[in-house]
Amino acid sequence: MRDYSGLGTGGAVASGDVSERISRGDIEHVAKLARLELDAGEIEDLTARLDAMLEHFADIDELQLDDVEPMTQPYPLVNVLRDDVVAPGLDRDEVLAAAPDAVDGRFRVPPIIGLDG
Repeated sequence: MRDYSGLGTGGAVASGDVSERISRGDIEHVAKLARLELDAGEIEDLTARLDAMLEHFADIDELQLDDVEPMTQPYPLVNVLRDDVVAPGLDRDEVLAAAPDAVDGRFRVPPIIGLDG
C-alpha cells in the first residue's frame, strides 16, 4: 500500500494537526455510511491523508492553465483501417456438402431449447 500521508505537505503530516479541508467528523460520517469500523488512530490517519490529497488538488486548482488547450489524448491517434473490398467467399454447396446434415441450403443442428433433460 502506498503512503500518501505526506502528499502536498512537504512529506510531513503531524499527528494531531487539525485539517482545514476535512474534519474528523467527516471521516466518521463517511465511515458510518460505508459501515466501516475505524478506531481513533485510523480516523486520525485517514483525516491526515485525505487532507493531504485535498491540499494537492488545491495546488492543482491554483495552476494558471488559461493558455493550455484541453485535450483528450496526449498523442495524436489515427485509426488504421483497411479498405472494405469485396472478396470471393466460400461456395455454399461445397461447404454444405461437408456438413453432417443440411436442409434447404442451411446447416441442420439438433434443437437445444425446449428439450426435457
